[in-house]
Amino acid sequence: MNAVKSIAAAAIVLAAGSSVVAVAQDKNDRTVDQYTCKDVMRESGPHRDVSIAFLHGYLLGKAGTASFNLEVLAKQTDAFVDHCLDNPGDKAADAMMKVKK
Repeated sequence: MNAVKSIAAAAIVLAAGSSVVAVAQDKNDRTVDQYTCKDVMRESGPHRDVSIAFLHGYLLGKAGTASFNLEVLAKQTDAFVDHCLDNPGDKAADAMMKVKK
């Protein structure tokens, strides 16, 4: 359950910060659409948790909300991981949007 709490905390922070205007990109900047399920699943332990939390927060911010249910978030996370294991080439954000519907 600690991973869910970490994901929830990161989601809140990311949702709150999602309205910040982006500055000019440099060579280290990335877009969310560049990351595939395979990229997320290759991460280990806490790095994967942060990546998944980022996606939750990104989509919360995109939806204009900071409200979520921990049990639903945990189920969505499990569904996301299952989806990504079966579909490594899918864009990570698209996969997360699918499991949130």
